[in-house]
Amino acid sequence: MTDLDIDLVLVSVDGSEESHEAVDYAIAVAAEYDASVHALYVLDEDVVRAIDHGVVDEGDVADDTEAFTDSVVRRAEAAGIAHSNSIAYGFSTKVKTVHPGSVVLDTAEELESDFIVVPREPVSGDPGEVLGKAAEYVLLYASQPVLSV
Repeated sequence: MTDLDIDLVLVSVDGSEESHEAVDYAIAVAAEYDASVHALYVLDEDVVRAIDHGVVDEGDVADDTEAFTDSVVRRAEAAGIAHSNSIAYGFSTKVKTVHPGSVVLDTAEELESDFIVVPREPVSGDPGEVLGKAAEYVLLYASQPVLSV
């Protein structure tokens, strides 16, 4: 068995219950390897379209995601894990190749993540629960080890 050298664990989240579980796993992996955690909040297609059409203010969306990212911060700090977070559009109304899976992998490459944790299906279908759609794509195309929970 080879030893993994993990400095950064990327966990994709969307505010769902599955995301909370993924955060717990990401923190556990980071604790095991003395790594940091980056939570990527991926916005779903409806939210992106609403922002693009001016129906919803991007700042309001950021405020809405803050409660979830605050819970990530609290759990990471309680475990003594360095952490960061960001928000990304999971879809584009202009670029057809942008979807949740590609956003997760692009962010992983940009941040030079060594490990990815992604929630998987089943998804309850609630608005915002976009990452179940991304799990298969990430599992197929990631160059890093992936844990799908």
